Amino acid sequence: MADAQTLPHQIAQAFVAARRAGHALPDFPGAIPSSLEAAYAVQDAALALTGGQVGGWKVGRINPPVDGVDRLSGPIFVDQIVEATDETLAMPIFGDGFGAAEAEFLLRIGTAPDPAKSDFTIDEARALIDAVHVGIEIASSPFPGINSHGPTATVSDFGNNNGLVVGAEAQGWQDADLNGWPVTLAINGEEIGAATTATMLDGPFGAARYLLSHMAARGIALKAGQWISTGAVTGVHQVKPGDVVTCTFDGRLTVACTIKAR
Repeated sequence: MADAQTLPHQIAQAFVAARRAGHALPDFPGAIPSSLEAAYAVQDAALALTGGQVGGWKVGRINPPVDGVDRLSGPIFVDQIVEATDETLAMPIFGDGFGAAEAEFLLRIGTAPDPAKSDFTIDEARALIDAVHVGIEIASSPFPGINSHGPTATVSDFGNNNGLVVGAEAQGWQDADLNGWPVTLAINGEEIGAATTATMLDGPFGAARYLLSHMAARGIALKAGQWISTGAVTGVHQVKPGDVVTCTFDGRLTVACTIKAR
């Protein structure tokens, strides 16, 4: 068995290779990290291996919290961020792995955070955002059991992200109560989930606050123009190739895509 120093790189290599080839990993490639710190070591190693340009970060909930931490993060690569057109837009999942779609508010960073600052309030986080859009996160991993083995497994494979659909801007978001907006997600025309962000800890801007502090602790600089996918409003809804996903925000803003196999 590999020692603790090389194990993160072995796990990272397995996930990166599977993602590049598009093939499944029937089992977690090694021992599942026993802590969030160890899981982010795997994620950092995978980021170094891919060399891909990061266009944003997804934030997900940890429930119940682990050592007082109630959220997790993972990178979203530039080549997997697309603007919404209509439901004919095809977003890939790993056909033999795990695939899901999530309705999310997407925040765009307008001003990069002060690199000397390590802790943020919600108001300070909000001040760094220059746009809010509606969108869909595509959650997918070559490992079909990724959501059944706890947050450290999820963190290890880029937070289980495989794409982001950027929908319309939420005009007037600066003065709007986004936590009061009803959000629904339908698959093939059938409503699967409905909720508001009032059920999501401290909401979308709370997710931004978490990410700013979390990335400062990891020594990773966030950049203007990057997106923050703030968490699944209606839940994590599994999908399969051929499914049509439609998300509606406040009864008036709609974003949709079709799911295809990687």
